[in-house]
Amino acid sequence: MFRGYLRLLVFAFGLLVGVQVPGFIDDYAKRVDAHRAESEQSLLGFRETAARFFNGDLNALVAHYRASTDDVMRSDAESVAHLVSRSELLEAEWLAMQGPWYGQVLHLATGADPVLLQETLDAYSYQVLLAPQAIAWGLGVALLLAWLVELLALGIGWTFGIGRKHKAIAYEKRHWR
Repeated sequence: MFRGYLRLLVFAFGLLVGVQVPGFIDDYAKRVDAHRAESEQSLLGFRETAARFFNGDLNALVAHYRASTDDVMRSDAESVAHLVSRSELLEAEWLAMQGPWYGQVLHLATGADPVLLQETLDAYSYQVLLAPQAIAWGLGVALLLAWLVELLALGIGWTFGIGRKHKAIAYEKRHWR
């Protein structure tokens, strides 16, 4: 009986953890989108200048600023270069979050920007979504976690001989035949 309740507890925990996945993915995607919009707003004037003088090439604008004899222009070159590289990073993150759900999960697990990921973790509030994808994630994680815990418990029990009949008993039964 206790084992049954323990299994239910593990399953419920897995279910609650699993339903967090789509919410976290959504929060990360929204954070990336918000940063991307802010980045584009910051570059708007520089994009217009690059479009007018450098065929829209922001890197050519930065190179022009760096080559300038004016100290202020050279100083601003690093600021603009930082804005351009940040915009490129956010664009790549945004594109990665536009793919299928498994691509998004893989990106978050292996290639997400650590700063944005930490921001999302810090601001994340646990939620229980009742969307079909959240239910699917919850059931999937719950089943996987319950299965892994069951395998671990069986492995530990088998290793230490819990639940097995001892050899002496098996020998006695075989001897009486």
